[in-house]
Amino acid sequence: MQALPISSLFPFLYFMIRDFHIAKREEDISYYAGYVGSSYMLGRALTSVFWGLVADRYGRKPVIIFGTFVVVIFNTLFGLSVNFWMAIITRFLLGSLNGLIGPIKAYAAEIFREEYQALGMSTISTAWGIGLIIGPALGGFLAQPAEKYPSIFAKDSIFGRFPYFLPCLIISLFSLVVAIASFWLPETLHIHESSVPPQDSYEALEAAPDTKEGNESAPKENLFKNWPLMSSIILYCVFSLHDMAYNEIFSLWAVSPRKFGGLSYSTADVGEVLSISGFGLLVFQLTLYPLVERYVGPIIAARVAGVLSIPLLTSYPYIAMLSGIALSLAINFASVMKNALSISIITGLFILQNKAVNQRQRGAANGIAMTAMSIFKALGPAGGGALFSWAQKRLDASILPGDQVVFFVLNVIEAIGVLMTFKPFLVETQNT
Repeated sequence: MQALPISSLFPFLYFMIRDFHIAKREEDISYYAGYVGSSYMLGRALTSVFWGLVADRYGRKPVIIFGTFVVVIFNTLFGLSVNFWMAIITRFLLGSLNGLIGPIKAYAAEIFREEYQALGMSTISTAWGIGLIIGPALGGFLAQPAEKYPSIFAKDSIFGRFPYFLPCLIISLFSLVVAIASFWLPETLHIHESSVPPQDSYEALEAAPDTKEGNESAPKENLFKNWPLMSSIILYCVFSLHDMAYNEIFSLWAVSPRKFGGLSYSTADVGEVLSISGFGLLVFQLTLYPLVERYVGPIIAARVAGVLSIPLLTSYPYIAMLSGIALSLAINFASVMKNALSISIITGLFILQNKAVNQRQRGAANGIAMTAMSIFKALGPAGGGALFSWAQKRLDASILPGDQVVFFVLNVIEAIGVLMTFKPFLVETQNT
């Protein structure tokens, strides 16, 4: 549900900003696009801890239901934006009032048994992968419908006057269905306290520190002194900054003109590439990642994925020199690989975070993670957009000209993240 309003934006954001006529030069469009992308994450950063605490106090289900209704309202209003500031405000409110991610991560960790934690976290990433298929396809193929499908959508219709409303409307209608269906979700906040299978009850009570009696008597741990948790959150922030900047830059790079080193893609072209990447990510999550995590563990999987991402990103400026079928094959392969490597890192960090705390504090821990991650993800689009805009103005530089400097900076962030996966910085919670 979170992936749809985020990923559907990428194929058409460049054109939306262009239509607002706020950028004085073509090179500045990316700069303003970054702020629209950042506004959502800034809103989420301000309220994630609050929603995590609400989820721990009142349950995961109420927060999930409220969050999906928020998508219905503010994603619709975003599609009806008539200027840059309306787009900024509606995205900010969508992020700040939507506390879904933390409670959903806690929900997945609680509904699966300990030995299936990788599957539980992989389920979230799989859902994200599905969103990465559907979202870009909706944004790419349904944006500007009066131009693409004039026989169906008239220019003087609401979809002609608001060219980016149709994909937002479809997502909002889907969110409405999900919100209604969420009323039938079982609550998991106390599932391990009251729903232990009879045949396993003695062993579970012996092994689990967060039974009802233990929860009532034991004081809550200071999460900020829990270094396994905090180190995984910090690392999560670094890779989140990288991923959000990459997602922003990739779409801007793909639609920017060839004269600036881009691919001159249309919204439909970008939507197609991102949807193929999402499908590849979904297949990877359902088939390969659980096996990889089981054999090498989440830390090594994240470390290897980070190392492999660096040469892959280095190849992007050279991919832009291709054309025709060679370009199509190369960009789709690179995009699928990059997304699979990124999700390997993020899923591994999900697992580490949820292993580092007991159930009573899982919502709050995920809230802290979402707040910190959202701050870095807010910096990602703004920084990525500004960096991309600056790169397009230095096409003749002697060192790292044009887009090369963009992908170099992304690789520096990735390399820092890889180094932080080693001890003594990153500490994994040991099960006893």
